[in-house]
This record gives sequence, structure tokens and C-alpha cells, in this order.
Amino acid sequence: MTISILIYILVVLIIILLVWNTLLERRFKRLFMGTKAKDLEEIMIYLGKQVENIKNSQIDTKKHLNIIDSRLDKTVRNVEMIRFNPFIDAGSNQSFAIAFINDEGDGVVMSSLYARDRMSIFAKPINKGKSTFELSTEEKEVLEKALK
Repeated sequence: MTISILIYILVVLIIILLVWNTLLERRFKRLFMGTKAKDLEEIMIYLGKQVENIKNSQIDTKKHLNIIDSRLDKTVRNVEMIRFNPFIDAGSNQSFAIAFINDEGDGVVMSSLYARDRMSIFAKPINKGKSTFELSTEEKEVLEKALK
């Protein structure tokens, strides 16, 4: 009696495994329908090459972005300007001071002094946020704003 129950259980397990195997075969047939093993191998090799190309492209893009970032540090990105009247008794706010500074603190401060009979323009180089020339009050103010 116990042997017959054991045989029935084994038969049921065999039937379940056969059904499961049949279902898996159908799924594989649908997956690989119309392809051969050689085709699948070629597809996998092609996809591997594509992944390698993408990795190389990503490396090139990172190098290019690093070059661009280093160039951007040297470009003028901080510009400030103020207008002022250098002559208390005459004129208006026609004079100005302007600073062109990059992220490294290098650049130039330009100022213009306007009077009725003449106009003077001065340019002073800035290196690491400092100038070797003496700066006027307005030039110092515009430089401080540009360095912030």
C-alpha cells in the first residue's frame, strides 16, 4: 500500500515536470523563433562591441568636459560696474568703474573719468584678486563685488 502511494506521487511529480518542461520549450521556441545559435552569437558579439563603443565615447566625453571646465575657469564670468561722480561741484554720474574677472581672480578693472572738457580711461590688471597699481575707492568697490 505505501509503495502504491509512493508510485502515485512519483507519477504526479513526473506529470508536473513534463508539463513544466513543455511550457519552457514553448517559451524558448517563441524566444528563438527564426534564429539560429550562430545568429544569437553574432548578436551578442555585436552588443558587446556596442557597449565597448559607448564606454569609449563616455571616456572621451569626460576628457572633453574636463578641458571645457579648465577653460571656463579662465573666462571672464564676473562683471560688475558702478557709475559715480568724481567731481563734487560739477557734472553728473557719467564716470564709471567696471571689473572683468575670471574665477581665478584674474582680469582687469577699467575706469573712466568724465569731465566737460575731456574724458580719461584707465585700465589696471588684476592678478589673483590684487592689482600692482593703486586702485581708487570706486575701483576697489567694483573689484570686491566682482570677486564675490
